[in-house]
Amino acid sequence: MNKSITKDNLFPPKRQKAETKADITDQAARAIIQEEADKRNAKTERLREARLAMEAEQAKDPPVKKKRAKQPAG
Repeated sequence: MNKSITKDNLFPPKRQKAETKADITDQAARAIIQEEADKRNAKTERLREARLAMEAEQAKDPPVKKKRAKQPAG
């Protein structure tokens, strides 16, 4: 036992900030909410791009109206 006992090796280091269970739960909930918001924003952007591409494609080829055959009066 050549080691000398000091406060650094005898006691574990103290936390800088004591986190309560409420703090831990709050951080976890905020992380989950932020992750869901990021996924939602990515999906919205992807769908927006797809809609704009579809609208651009439809603008290139306007639909041709079919002439209806006139029905005989009678």
